[in-house]
Amino acid sequence: MPHVNPLTEQADTDPEDLALVARVQMGSREALETLLKRHQPWIYNILVRMLYYPHEAEDATQEVLIKVLTKLSTFEGRSSFRTWLYRIVVNHALNIKRRGDKPDTISFGDYARELDNTADLDLPDPSSVPADVQLLLLEAKIGCTSGMLLCLDREQRLVYIFGGILGVPDSVGAELLEVSRDAFRQKLARARRDLHSFMQGQCGLVNSTNTCRCAKKTQGFIQAGYLDPHRLLFARAHVTRVRDVAPDALEGLEALDSAYGEIHRAHPFHAAPDFLTAMRKLLDSPECRSLLTG
Repeated sequence: MPHVNPLTEQADTDPEDLALVARVQMGSREALETLLKRHQPWIYNILVRMLYYPHEAEDATQEVLIKVLTKLSTFEGRSSFRTWLYRIVVNHALNIKRRGDKPDTISFGDYARELDNTADLDLPDPSSVPADVQLLLLEAKIGCTSGMLLCLDREQRLVYIFGGILGVPDSVGAELLEVSRDAFRQKLARARRDLHSFMQGQCGLVNSTNTCRCAKKTQGFIQAGYLDPHRLLFARAHVTRVRDVAPDALEGLEALDSAYGEIHRAHPFHAAPDFLTAMRKLLDSPECRSLLTG
């Protein structure tokens, strides 16, 4: 289970974080690893929803952690550590360059056409695929609804991830994006409107009159190359759900918004890869040690 959600208004992680930062700035390797372990699952889960592909989110998370390492000696406590850290995440998410020729955003119209052009087929024969059919169905559901987030521009996507999925209140969201609380609420309302309008007209998960059904698209996704049964990106047999680590995300939302948002809150809260192992060579370098202690 990941550490308590650091992005809620009630989260009081700063005293612990500030104590760790002070120890890090005095040269404590143990404190640094504790600090990174506490926040890396949340950073990774934000970025995997921004980028869709877990391997891209892994690279982006490592880039963020390196930025944190190289800037940590400059932290002077003028803002909360949470605000300082997650502004680095926000700026990286808004400015990251995609790998290869992957589009950063897809229009809702193009996404709808791709779904319409995917054949409606029966679920695959269990003997013909290497993974459990129910896991493949879950993969199709998570992959398709995650892909919908790419139809929002970067800022809308990030605001929706914070406010619509992770339950970040407008007071915290406004700090992270450096906008007013009213502006954050307006941006979130627009993101919800655009995403929910598409889902209402296309997705059978929220509107029973729509023809698009995960069970009917799973085999088609496999045939089109959108879903690789040998290498599932999202589905696991046992997972923590976002709703389990951000349980207050439904508070204050209207019932309709709750119904739409629950689809994304039912997605896995992904276990972050072991970034520390990959970064230990960097942590051991004289350059890194001097950066941490100023």
